[in-house]
Amino acid sequence: MSVPNHDILKAVESARSSSELIQGVKAAKAAFTLLEAKPADLKKAGWKALSASELKVLKVQGNTAEDWKRVWVGKGFDPKRVSRCHFAGPVLLSACAGSSKVDGVELPTGLAHTTFSWCAVGKNVLVRNVRLVHRTVIGDGAVLFDVGAVTKGKSDTFGNGLELLIAVETGGREVPVFAELTVEGAWVLSRSRSNKALLEGYAQKLAAYLKEASASFNVIGPGAKVLHTPRLTDVFLGPSAVVDCAQQLQNSTLLSNDEEKTEVSHGAIVKSSILQWGSEVTTEAIVDSSVLTEHSHVERHGKVTHSFLGPNTGVAEGEVTSALLGPFVGFHHQSLLIAALWPEGKGNVGYGANVGSNHTAKAPDQEIWPGEGTFFGLGVNIKFPSDLTRSPYTIIASAVNMLPQRVEFPFSLINTPAAVIPGVSPAYTEIMPAWVLSDNIYMVKRNEGKYQKRNKARRSKFDFEVFRPEIVEMMLDARKRLSAASGKELYTSKDVAGLGKSYMSEGSRKKAIDTYTFYIRYYALLGLKRQLETPRSNPERWAHEQKILQAEFPGVENKELLSTLIQMQEKIAAQVQSSKEKDDLRGAEVIEDYTEAHKPAKEDSFVKETWAVTAKMKEEIQKLISAAPSAAAQAASAR
Repeated sequence: MSVPNHDILKAVESARSSSELIQGVKAAKAAFTLLEAKPADLKKAGWKALSASELKVLKVQGNTAEDWKRVWVGKGFDPKRVSRCHFAGPVLLSACAGSSKVDGVELPTGLAHTTFSWCAVGKNVLVRNVRLVHRTVIGDGAVLFDVGAVTKGKSDTFGNGLELLIAVETGGREVPVFAELTVEGAWVLSRSRSNKALLEGYAQKLAAYLKEASASFNVIGPGAKVLHTPRLTDVFLGPSAVVDCAQQLQNSTLLSNDEEKTEVSHGAIVKSSILQWGSEVTTEAIVDSSVLTEHSHVERHGKVTHSFLGPNTGVAEGEVTSALLGPFVGFHHQSLLIAALWPEGKGNVGYGANVGSNHTAKAPDQEIWPGEGTFFGLGVNIKFPSDLTRSPYTIIASAVNMLPQRVEFPFSLINTPAAVIPGVSPAYTEIMPAWVLSDNIYMVKRNEGKYQKRNKARRSKFDFEVFRPEIVEMMLDARKRLSAASGKELYTSKDVAGLGKSYMSEGSRKKAIDTYTFYIRYYALLGLKRQLETPRSNPERWAHEQKILQAEFPGVENKELLSTLIQMQEKIAAQVQSSKEKDDLRGAEVIEDYTEAHKPAKEDSFVKETWAVTAKMKEEIQKLISAAPSAAAQAASAR
C-alpha cells in the first residue's frame, strides 16, 4: 500500500488561510470582544445603551437583569421582541424582524424565556425556552428553541488538535486532527512515523492553526438551528448546521453551509469530534474523538471512537474503533471493526463480522490493512495482523475464520475449506484468485457506477475506475507468480508467494491465470480505444497500456485489436447477466414464488445498463475500425 503523494504541510497551511472554522471564530471574536469594551468603544461599534422607554418595555414584559447598564442593543432593536428573559453579565442584543420556522411552524424571531450570560446575539435570531446561554456568540438568523443549556467548558479548540489513535489502539500511528483534514492527510500522518521532520513540521503548523481556531466561547453560526437538546458545551456550529433532539454535543466542530447542512439529531451523542460538510450523526448513534469527512454518516446506534471516516462512508448499528476508513465503506449492521487502516475504502462489512482481533492477550496493539474494495462477509472472524492491500476487491466469504496473514491476489474469494486436506492445516482457508472477476463481475462493474452515482462530496476527488494502472500491475504480478508454479493438485504459500494462510487448487490456479489475462488485455485494449479517440490525452497512462499491448498482442494490427475488444466487451456483458442469473436460478429452486417477486436478470437495471454501454462501445469501435489504418494508426502514434 503506497502512501499518496500528498503534501500535508502545505494542506494544513492552505486550510489555515481559508478555513471556515477560523473565519467563523475570527468574526465571532470581533463580537465577543465588545462584551468587555468600554462604553465609548461600544458606541463607535454601533451599539447603544438602553433608552428609558426600551427599558420600561423590557421590564413590563417580564425581563430582568443583574445590571441593565451592561445590556447594549443594536440599531433597530425592538424591546417588544424580548420577553421573560434574564441577563447576567454583559450582553449585546441586535434587532429582530420577521420569523423563523421551527418544526414546520413559523414563529416570530426574538428572545423569550431564556437566561443569557456573556452573549452576543445576532440579528433576526429566535431564542426561546433555553435555560442558560453562557459565553456564546449567536449568528444572524440562528435558532435556539427548547434547549437545556449552551455553556462553556474547559476546551477552547472545538475538538481540533485531538490525537486519534488510528490503527494501533494503544498508540503508534497517532493522527492529530484539524477541521479540514482529508483521508489523504490522515493516511500520510499515520504512515510517516519515521519521518520526524515531517511530524515536527506538521505539529508546528497545526499549533499555528489551533491558535487562530480557538476561542473561549461557543459559536452558533448564521442560520444554525439547535432544537430540543439538553446540553451543548464548547461547540462551533457552522452556518445552517442543525442540532435537533440530540442528547449531547460537546467540544466539537460542525462545518456546514446552506446546501450541505451538517446534522446531529434524534438522540445522538457527539463528543470531541469534527463533522465536515453534509455529514450526519443520528438515531442514537455515538461519535467520540473522531472525524467525519464530507457527507459521511453514523446512525442507528452506530458507535465510532477514535476513528476517521472518509467521504460517503456510513456506519450503522456496528462499532468502529481506532480505524481510518476511506470513501464509500458500507457498514450497516451489527459488526465490529477495530484498528483498521483502510484509506482506500470502497468496501463492505457484513452483519456479525468480527474484524477486531487486535488483542493478543498482551495488549490491543495489532492492526489490519483491508485494501480497496474488500468485502467482509457475514459472521467472519479476522485475526490480526492482516494485510490485504495487494488483494483489492477480495471477498471474505461468510463465516470464514481467517488467520493472521498477507494476501497478494486481487479479486479473490477466500472461503471455508470444502474438505479436510491431508498435510494442510485445518485452520487454513481456501483461496480462489481472480474469482470475483470470473464469477462475480456484476459486483465489480456495478461498483464503478454505483459509487459515482452516490457520491455527494464536492471537495474530494475519487478515481472510480477499477481497472487502472496500479491494480493492473497487481494483476500482472499475481499472474506471474501463478504461472511460475509447477503442476500440483494443491498449493500453499510455500509453493506460491502471496497465498497467505490459504491453499489453492490447481483448477483455481489455471482459471485465475486465464481470468487475469483476460482483464489485463481488456484494460490495455480500452487504452487503445481511448488513444485513438483522443490522442495523447494521458501520455503516462497510454505508455503503460501500450507496453501491455505490445507484450500481450505482439504484431497484431489495430483493426484486429479493436475487433477483439468488441468481443471481450460483449463477453463481459454476458457474464454480468450470467452472474445475476445464478441468483435467479438458486432463488427459484428455494423460494416457491421467487419469480413473481423478483425481476429476472435480463430486466435488472444494471444488466440493461451494461448492455446499453456495450452497444454504444461497439458502435464507437466500429467507427474507429472504419477509420483505420491511416488516421487511427497515426493517432496511436505508431504503437
